[in-house]
Amino acid sequence: MNAVTPEIGKRKGAVDMAHGGGGRAMADLIQDLFQRHLGNPILDQGNDAALLAAPTGRLVMSTDGHVISPLFFPGGDIGSLSVHGTLNDVAMAGARPLYLTAGFILEEGYPLADLERIVVSMALAAREAGVPVVTGDTKVVEKGKGDGVFITTTGLGVVPDGVHVSAGNARPGQAILLSGSIGDHGVAILSRRENLEFETELLSDSAALHTLVADMIAEVPGIAVLRDPTRGGLAATLNEITRTAGVGMHLRERAIPVKRDVAAACELLGLDPLYVANEGKLICLCDQGDAERLLAVMKAHPLGKEAAIIGEVTEDAAGLVEMETDIGGLRVVDWLSGEQLPRIC
Repeated sequence: MNAVTPEIGKRKGAVDMAHGGGGRAMADLIQDLFQRHLGNPILDQGNDAALLAAPTGRLVMSTDGHVISPLFFPGGDIGSLSVHGTLNDVAMAGARPLYLTAGFILEEGYPLADLERIVVSMALAAREAGVPVVTGDTKVVEKGKGDGVFITTTGLGVVPDGVHVSAGNARPGQAILLSGSIGDHGVAILSRRENLEFETELLSDSAALHTLVADMIAEVPGIAVLRDPTRGGLAATLNEITRTAGVGMHLRERAIPVKRDVAAACELLGLDPLYVANEGKLICLCDQGDAERLLAVMKAHPLGKEAAIIGEVTEDAAGLVEMETDIGGLRVVDWLSGEQLPRIC
């Protein structure tokens, strides 16, 4: 977890039903924990709804529920993830995120020290992203009827004029770019669940991608498609795009970055990195003439150092995603059947 002030994690006691009952205990929890760490001029207004200045441009809104298990994992926790996940959903529309809301469902008996760690992590992620949490809600459920903490966040952003990013924009001939290695998040979660040990610690790639997106759009405003390959991984996301746009895709396995330890863990566990979740990577479709210029911009950003051109969009009414394998064969990258890794975000 990120470094925090020394007193964090020493809070005594646990969540009880009074913390959700609307009385003094609830008011104290909101004031002493949530507002203490998440506070900002808008949240500090103390109203049931945030009063916001209306931005110029087209608005984007996205809501994401976070039920990850375990709540703390190598490279992050449910607090930072709840910020990153929603900011990325807003950014994939080409938008600049402006505000976040947060809803907490707490289980009776959950340690207040751990809850504070989560809130501090969430506050730090929001501050680093420059996007404040402006309103929220807290509910408490009886012991055994939750799983510690669930968090739902909603993000509001604005799309610049001239930017029109949508899966429906995919066209044959476009280049497919990937911002970095795949499978890091899912393998990090699974390693913690199964108490697996590897030569080096496998860390989640959880990160807010909106600054990378802003640099990309500043260089190439005509980007066609942006998506973050979360649940179902790269394979599911590309299949979603082909189904929406009625096109196909041709990938080159050798061009897709996968960390050695992630590949080894996937081989050990019988997983395919193409289907493993990510929380800090993006896919971009653009005109071939813009691809190299866009790749250079991505590589210049801390979150795009491993970026690569991994294939191109093809004309295929069947919407197949095909991959040229390392040994020269051709493999269909189909939808995942079932859930490979549940409770991953």
